[in-house]
Amino acid sequence: MKVHAATAVGLAAVVSFLLGLVAAGGAPGGVRRGVLAPAALETHPLSISVAPSVRPTGAAVDFAEVAARLNGTVVNVDAVAREERGRQTPRRFQREMSDENGVPREGSGSGFIIDPAGYILTNHHVIEGADRVTVSLNDGRALRATVVGIDPAIDVALLHVSTNGLLPAAPLGDSSTIKVGEWVCAIGNPLGYVHSVTVGVVSFLGRKLFDQSLDAFIQTDAAISFGNSGGPLINSAGEVVGMTTAISSQAQSIGFAIPINQVLSVLPQLRERGRVSRGYAGVMLTTATPGLKAALSLGTDRGALIQEVPDGTPAARAGLRPYDVITAIDGQPIPDDQALIRAIAARVPGTVVRLDVSRDAGTFAVSVKLTERSLPSTVRAASVPGGVRSVLSPEQGPLGVTVRDLDAATIRRFALPDTLKGVQVLDVDTAGPARQARVRRGHIIIELNRQKVTSVADFQRLVATLAPGTVAAVYVFDPLTHERAIHAVTLDPA
Repeated sequence: MKVHAATAVGLAAVVSFLLGLVAAGGAPGGVRRGVLAPAALETHPLSISVAPSVRPTGAAVDFAEVAARLNGTVVNVDAVAREERGRQTPRRFQREMSDENGVPREGSGSGFIIDPAGYILTNHHVIEGADRVTVSLNDGRALRATVVGIDPAIDVALLHVSTNGLLPAAPLGDSSTIKVGEWVCAIGNPLGYVHSVTVGVVSFLGRKLFDQSLDAFIQTDAAISFGNSGGPLINSAGEVVGMTTAISSQAQSIGFAIPINQVLSVLPQLRERGRVSRGYAGVMLTTATPGLKAALSLGTDRGALIQEVPDGTPAARAGLRPYDVITAIDGQPIPDDQALIRAIAARVPGTVVRLDVSRDAGTFAVSVKLTERSLPSTVRAASVPGGVRSVLSPEQGPLGVTVRDLDAATIRRFALPDTLKGVQVLDVDTAGPARQARVRRGHIIIELNRQKVTSVADFQRLVATLAPGTVAAVYVFDPLTHERAIHAVTLDPA
């Protein structure tokens, strides 16, 4: 979709903001489908390292040392969904893991560990609608992940993996201190090239892309590609200041990251409730430029200018109307429309706020009871997906495959060696363990855990000995290439 000149001019002159933001979630099933219950989470408060930034400048910047320290905290996130789905995204900008509409999704993104007990941050669009989420650590381990919470409004998801021992966690910085022109680096898995490091500078702060009322992206020219989604954007002090999430589809070296402060602001709700609620007053705001202030004879030099009040909204019920200027909320001065948006969105729905209002030559105060807004059209309401157990049929067994005996027709068709013995894979569950381990339809399984497989009966007997949560070594022969490979298949836990 091309951006028309008239639209661009209109946006430059007046940008409308819908006060408050979407409540992420409303997830059907809530904590029933893979969300850690609050009681379980209370046993381990999140242990996040946040330190004041002391950033080197000039020649002192050493991203080789930064990458060496933080590489172990970056993970690969694989997500598989059985169901078809589509996504509405402005074509001018792309979420890095965007997929073709109507196609069952299988793909990977990035993430980073924020707590040694196994809590990981990634983008919501990486795991949206997935039936299985797998996290691969820097040491080679692949672990089944549970989605603790999601916030589609700012495209954030909190994952959890269970491990024996503690994991390395990335130190989190303060994104409010970064400056345009400052050096940053990104670590992620672009196009499947794991743990790639790119370096650039901050190009712009507060960029609006998808949701005008909440977006405040960090723009950077550090190279970001498909697969970087959910990875960290890191300053020269080795602190995470953002989460890479989108790229421009019209140019190179234009990438975007969510400020880490914005992520941290919703983290308690993600952990405790699995979703995020934001306050909503229901007014459309615009920037009070010097020209508008003069033309409207506004009686104040600061505040948020109202340009529309839809019927039935909390603001309408409170008597607010166009040309009103909100100058304070609960006694706190409001310098501009962005400050009011942040203040309203940070409050819980149901809260009653006191707004100081300037109208014509007078001032007055009103009380507004905030509500919660529905999701915007660009975000599909989705249940919390991760941790959903793959419902494998009895025929597929714990590996998630169905097999059959080799027959003479198959041997002739693929010119297989006469000595080859095994069973051929007829079907692989798209969200099953074997699929994640790259076992594909048509492969011939010749050994399982170093035991020869000569028939379906042999295969079923050996599969019956596999314990939940263990790793099975599956030795396969590819009839198309005549190559052999050993795949490590991690079974689902009991």
